Amino acid sequence: MSGQPLLEVRGLDKRFAGRSGRDTALWVIKDLSFSVPDGEFLTIIGPSGSGKTTLLNMIAQIDVANGGEVRFQSKSAPINDPKSLNPGLNCQIGYVTQEDNLLPWRTTLQNVLFPLEVQGRLDAEGRARADMLMRTVGLAGFEGHYPHELSGGMRKRASLIRTLVYDPPVILMDEPFGALDAQTRAQLQEDLLRLWNLGRKTIVFVTHDITEAIALGDRTLVLSRAPAKIVGDHPITIPRPRDIRGIMTHPDFAALYQRIREQVQ
Repeated sequence: MSGQPLLEVRGLDKRFAGRSGRDTALWVIKDLSFSVPDGEFLTIIGPSGSGKTTLLNMIAQIDVANGGEVRFQSKSAPINDPKSLNPGLNCQIGYVTQEDNLLPWRTTLQNVLFPLEVQGRLDAEGRARADMLMRTVGLAGFEGHYPHELSGGMRKRASLIRTLVYDPPVILMDEPFGALDAQTRAQLQEDLLRLWNLGRKTIVFVTHDITEAIALGDRTLVLSRAPAKIVGDHPITIPRPRDIRGIMTHPDFAALYQRIREQVQ
């Protein structure tokens, strides 16, 4: 991981208009700044309503900002003009949302290959990458199954590798495992770290779970209540590879958890 920022957020502002002309605009994010080096796994945590999803939406170019700047590979991305938005920055930024959004009429393999089809990049190399990713997360043998035939965890795996298959430099993840049971969640966290180790992509991962933030991240940012600002920046000192299921027994875990918890509250 180099020290050169791949992604930068500078003085970002976002407000929502009031419901009537007499209502005061609601500032969700105000003067928010941080940077993400190439290859870093950054986790972001904060109270409900602190603008975490809104932040990812602006980075992903699917929502406008009221001020500030998002820079990708040292170039400024247009975020203040709705007509200039470029969702995904020409496939440079992948986005894994809370919903898996699999197409119900396509099989697992067809869903995974869909981004390559849309981009006109579906070739033997792309198919081989899809096969490798499916085997890595235990989906081999389910290529021909439709989404309704898969468990919730399998659908999440398919959603994740559908983004990884086209190899974007940055991947945004918005609480992708939040609705899953504890056992499935732990398995998917292990799968995600296994996939991340294959190529060390830059990941910005939003979560409401402190343990998850520590277990996955190289660094954790803590956001305040709206209007969001950064109230904590915590390097995760627990070495990799990590034991996801036993992370709480590591000597560094308890103190780190408590520092983050105090800031979240």
